Amino acid sequence: MNETIQSLLQQYEKKILGQQKNLRLLLTAALADGHVLIEGVPGTGKTQMVKTLAQLVGGLFKRIQFTPDLLPSDITGSSIYNMKEHVFQTVKGPIFTNVLLADEINRTPAKTQAALLEAMEEKQVTIQGESYALSEFFFVAATQNPIEFEGTYPLPEAQQDRFLFKLAIDFPSLEEETEVLQQVIHEQDSQSEVPAFFSLEELSTIKQEVQKVTISEQIADYIVKIVRKTREMEHIQRGASTRAAIAIAKTARAWSYLDGRSYVTPDDIKHVSLPSLRHRIQLSPYAELEGSNIDEIVQELVGSVTVPR
Repeated sequence: MNETIQSLLQQYEKKILGQQKNLRLLLTAALADGHVLIEGVPGTGKTQMVKTLAQLVGGLFKRIQFTPDLLPSDITGSSIYNMKEHVFQTVKGPIFTNVLLADEINRTPAKTQAALLEAMEEKQVTIQGESYALSEFFFVAATQNPIEFEGTYPLPEAQQDRFLFKLAIDFPSLEEETEVLQQVIHEQDSQSEVPAFFSLEELSTIKQEVQKVTISEQIADYIVKIVRKTREMEHIQRGASTRAAIAIAKTARAWSYLDGRSYVTPDDIKHVSLPSLRHRIQLSPYAELEGSNIDEIVQELVGSVTVPR
């Protein structure tokens, strides 16, 4: 199975250039049974990253463009009256899928955001008083634009906390950007589909195997110390909650599984700590005035905690 996963990652990196670690983190979150918030300027491949992941794991992909007039029922579905048969019929919304891209989630009001986040948490939706279960493999990747805030509804901290990871998508290097352009030039008239490496049943088995990856007491203690450190640093006004420790543990298991190991190491914790914490802490006004960067603060924080032997 591990050889298949490595082949999947190679195909993923071949298709999406310049985002090697973010691609792996995206797959890590999916295997850890969580969801991801992706932040990046338009045109950096966020949609393609998520769509390609859905193709690689053999899942159904749907995309919702979030707008100010989007209603909760536009996501979950609604009940309509069939005048011909004189009965009410349930029309399921786009949330009934395996991989959902919530594009520009911060452009829709809180009520609609909450409908999506509730479905993420409960893995079910209620339409006209009746509950409907979502797919066993249900993965949400929500994007937001970091440079345009006019007319937006920023996600409250409590709702951001529902995402396992927050990924920051940056521009590719000169060589990678040139290669992307060459790919588009030579493939613009061809199909861009990629083969599926798993069935959804196999993916479910892999997720169960991820949960069996061992986390020693020393590693668990290491995770807790990192999270508690976020509440002690003077540059941080609001530290991370216990949910952050759970997120680090769950994703570290998946990261180590992708490495072919049945146990978590301190390096695994270091790899997943930044995306697990960057959206769960708030810098102090003093730190913001100094121009401090959340990523730099988190990396400094993790580096200051003694690594278990």
